[in-house]
Amino acid sequence: MTTPFVSITVCVRNGAGWVDHCLQALSKQLYDAFEIIVVDDGSTDGTQNALRKWDDPVGSRGPKTKILTQGPRGLSAARQHAIENASGEWIAITDIDVRPEPNWLSHLMNAYKTCSEDEHIVAVTGRTMFGIGSDPVSLLRSMEIERKYKSRTRYTTLANGPCSMFQKSSLDDIGGFGKTWYHAEDMEVSLQLLLNGGKILYAPEAVVHHVPETGLRRFLGKRKRDARAHTRIVRKYPRRKRAKNTFDFLGSSFSVILATLFFAMMVITGVSNITQNPFLGFEQMQDLKYFLFLLILFECLMWTGTLGSVHFQSLKHSTSMKFATSIRIRIIIILWGIALMIGIFQGCMDAVFAKNGHPRLFSKRA
Repeated sequence: MTTPFVSITVCVRNGAGWVDHCLQALSKQLYDAFEIIVVDDGSTDGTQNALRKWDDPVGSRGPKTKILTQGPRGLSAARQHAIENASGEWIAITDIDVRPEPNWLSHLMNAYKTCSEDEHIVAVTGRTMFGIGSDPVSLLRSMEIERKYKSRTRYTTLANGPCSMFQKSSLDDIGGFGKTWYHAEDMEVSLQLLLNGGKILYAPEAVVHHVPETGLRRFLGKRKRDARAHTRIVRKYPRRKRAKNTFDFLGSSFSVILATLFFAMMVITGVSNITQNPFLGFEQMQDLKYFLFLLILFECLMWTGTLGSVHFQSLKHSTSMKFATSIRIRIIIILWGIALMIGIFQGCMDAVFAKNGHPRLFSKRA
């Protein structure tokens, strides 16, 4: 049996500092037959200079490495540009801020080879491990991602962007990655493959390492983009259309929004009571029963369910004072919830104006 040829694709915009580490990890893959295709999506920070030394389309210094450029059209358009220039039977995708282990590609392919033809596997996805930096943001993110992967079964509904490979013919059948999709391109292409009759296999031993996601501003920006994009996904693929294909990677989003709303109502209730009764006696304290009720609900969310699991694991891995870390995590979660709600609002506006991959609300008459 011949070894299937794989095209590893990676896209970058303004990631000059990550180029060498990512491409070094990709070039050291132990798999026998692969090429690397890098798409620079309109970088302005010196990424092109960093990529130039890796350009080796004939493979004179290692695996064939093609460097492609396009204007700033977005990740989904960049992924499709790479596919259109790929030679492989399989298309592997990863991200520039990811470091795949040397046997990542081999594990993906070995997992596929163990399947029977009647399983109709069209994609195989691995596992992403987020690094932990010095701040609670990276700690929280790392623990959340770890929890998500622990709940996965043999078949999944999402071939994650940093660690997956797709059968090229199956991608071609559905038209590949949409060039107008805003973010969450991996989720949309996965759903289309599933709706076309394929299955996505989970291979937990195929591991890639993501750089720590540090910085509150960066974290909140990504969560806002997630929510904005998921608004498109939910609209285009409602439950009746997805049938049994549930979203297995949304994680703690609903709990985060609920906790933020409880906190907001708790603050409003508390401020209102204090404003009306600046000198609280026993009888006036009874008016704070709603405040205390909301506080209990908020704390229940912080210690139970998916959000509670992330919170607990974050405290367990924290090297600083547990109480201070717990307070910081609460602040991050509240801001996270606000970011998600802003993203949902932006997604609704995208739907109204048919932007970023949304179909029109009302089709035009012929």
